[in-house]
Amino acid sequence: MRKRVFVFIAAAVIAAGPLFASGQQGASGAASGKPYEPSRNIEWVCTSGPGGGSDIFTRMITDIAGKEGISRANFLVVNKSDGGGEVGRAQVSQAAGPLADHTLITFNSGDLMPMLQNTSRRVKDFKIIAVMALDKQLLYVGKTSKYQSFQQVIDAIKAGKTVVVGGSKGDDVATFNLMLKECGWTEAQMPYITHNSSNEAITAILGDHIDIVVSKPAASAPYVEAGQLKPILALSNERYTGNLAAAPLLGEFKPYKNVEFPTWRGVAAPAAMSGEAQAYWSTVMEKVSKTDAWRTGYLDKFKLVGAFMPSQEATAYETKFEKDFMAAQGIK
Repeated sequence: MRKRVFVFIAAAVIAAGPLFASGQQGASGAASGKPYEPSRNIEWVCTSGPGGGSDIFTRMITDIAGKEGISRANFLVVNKSDGGGEVGRAQVSQAAGPLADHTLITFNSGDLMPMLQNTSRRVKDFKIIAVMALDKQLLYVGKTSKYQSFQQVIDAIKAGKTVVVGGSKGDDVATFNLMLKECGWTEAQMPYITHNSSNEAITAILGDHIDIVVSKPAASAPYVEAGQLKPILALSNERYTGNLAAAPLLGEFKPYKNVEFPTWRGVAAPAAMSGEAQAYWSTVMEKVSKTDAWRTGYLDKFKLVGAFMPSQEATAYETKFEKDFMAAQGIK
């Protein structure tokens, strides 16, 4: 956290003292000597559409925080997917005053990558609260999809057919590109359609508008359980378990090798958030990560890896991810 040094003329301090103290307390409550506690509704921005993996992640945290008595805050989850989520990220990064201490945003690697490519915003434009988990992708087909196995997809590509894939943005695209490169296919052979959320992409394949969908277990789980989606490939180095166990790895189709691009799922806040509020929310996230509801109701259910990092560690982790990604993409 950057230190702020204030220089005042003595007379000005005396004259403005009550107003200044009131302003500080409105932002963090620190002026009164009390630790930060939310004093108004918390607007939690999710830059993906309802029903997708990020939306499920967000609502799981807010539900647990309330039901487990971890925070008395009243959370208002707002889905803002306009501009690929950039509208919501811009709004949060610029929030100031008391609002800064009462605003959170779901912030994943899949949000960071397109932000780095398309805007001037960086990790430093946010206060990083925590990293909560790691996630991976699979390929799925619907009950009426023309392809019902990945071998059939390989055969179709070899026969000169075009196979259309749909998915969300960011890490879904990155994982898809790794697979495309490993298989030696082009975007003309396997075009990718970007949707605002995994749920939108799943809706597209259920309507037979695309041939394959890329999704993480969180968004696909209810459709797999209902028999509407079938996993045909795990983009991972290890096979999944449970109802995803039948999905083979890419390395099982010679001569290809396994590919994976783990997604980190986290929480951030406006850059103007006070240090007291940042510490409070990081502690809230840590407490959520230690609950049985989080471990069994989210990590186990949706096949994620628990990887909690508090604010300082998460900031260093995401800053390094940003640096490595920008170097790989030639972004300055």
